[in-house]
Amino acid sequence: MEMISSAKNPRVLSWKSLQDRKGREASGAFLVEGLRMVREALGSGLEVQAVLLREDYVPSFRIPDGVPVYMLSEHAFSAVTDTRTPQGIAAVLSRRTLPLEGRRLLALDAVQDPGNVGTIIRTADAAGFDGVILGPECADLYSPKVLRSTMGSIFRMRFSFPENLPAALAGFRSLGYSVLSSQLDGEPFFERKDVSDAFVLIIGNEGNGISAAVQAEATHRLRLPMRGGAESLNAAVAAGIMMYDLMRNS
Repeated sequence: MEMISSAKNPRVLSWKSLQDRKGREASGAFLVEGLRMVREALGSGLEVQAVLLREDYVPSFRIPDGVPVYMLSEHAFSAVTDTRTPQGIAAVLSRRTLPLEGRRLLALDAVQDPGNVGTIIRTADAAGFDGVILGPECADLYSPKVLRSTMGSIFRMRFSFPENLPAALAGFRSLGYSVLSSQLDGEPFFERKDVSDAFVLIIGNEGNGISAAVQAEATHRLRLPMRGGAESLNAAVAAGIMMYDLMRNS
């Protein structure tokens, strides 16, 4: 186990760069923090490049043979991590994800709040969805805030990152998928008809909703009922309601 004391050590600087999207994309890696996330990472099948331990931290589980482990001084560990009160353990992983497949899929169209993206992914995992399609303007899947919000679901879900989301949805339509657009001017969600067993549910941007180009690929345009005074729902809340009802009826 290598001990690193300086926050200016080249390895530390490389790991610190993973806090930024540019650094993650350049290195093809990302960093997760905390006991739960590290344990799930080690069991995920993804390549774990390193486990990082703060010098006063003693792991409560056995780290698999062959995984490089580094002991960092408190100062160096704080430089690498994003949380204000880190637990003392982190891991660096390659950004490889499982290829997208399945019949119950979610698509995010420019959902930009990291907390919403992570919560939606976590809810999709809990509801039994197979995978998530993230459009190019979404918050970065590998950002610290998104990762924390997924609570480990990133390691169980499959993902796709199309450069052209409308074209990707058109491809699913051609395969017989229903493409469901959630929008305020749609038909009542709970009265929907003719949704196939294979479907893609689209969740739109927090402020602007689903783009016109994405709406154009929808087979169904649906809205949740608003019986009170609120004009709209938080994106993650709306997604959760629709995902669970779709799975209940599938």
